[in-house]
Amino acid sequence: MSFFSLQTETPTFTLKVSSRARRLRLIVKETGEVIVTCPRWISRRRATQFVVQHESWIAVQQEKARRREGPRYSLSGGSLEEYQENKERARTIVTGLIAEFNAHYTFSYGTVRIKNTSSRWGSCSAKGNLNFNYRIAFLPRHLAEYIVVHELCHLKELNHSKRFWECVAETIPHYDLCRAELRK
Repeated sequence: MSFFSLQTETPTFTLKVSSRARRLRLIVKETGEVIVTCPRWISRRRATQFVVQHESWIAVQQEKARRREGPRYSLSGGSLEEYQENKERARTIVTGLIAEFNAHYTFSYGTVRIKNTSSRWGSCSAKGNLNFNYRIAFLPRHLAEYIVVHELCHLKELNHSKRFWECVAETIPHYDLCRAELRK
């Protein structure tokens, strides 16, 4: 995948050329950034035309992004330097929360890792290893608690079944509100 930033009379956008893409795809991120993903066989000129054709839709989406209220918690945009500066702080928060909530659950787990992922706040492997995004250090405590409990409960139920959510609700009864807040 290669990246190009184009500045034309059209809205500024980032072009991602992907060998896996089958068609042109246009997204407007919550920051208002416009990203076009296209197959290798489509020219930059055609991608620019695509943006021009969707200019009014882009403007509407960017206006919606500007109007959104409340904090937004992002998984993207962190640099390697930011990751390295905050990794240990995140580890301290996560290990403290694991100890606090696992006093209730008493699950056994493997390694706890702090990562710089772009699409997940946390994950749990089939081997019982727990992984967390370093940006958990920037979240309010109630959201960090939810993420840690969510991954701890995957040690018992490696799915999102009714039993899994019942496990989460044992210590985070308002988990649905936390999920909604993280998805903003």
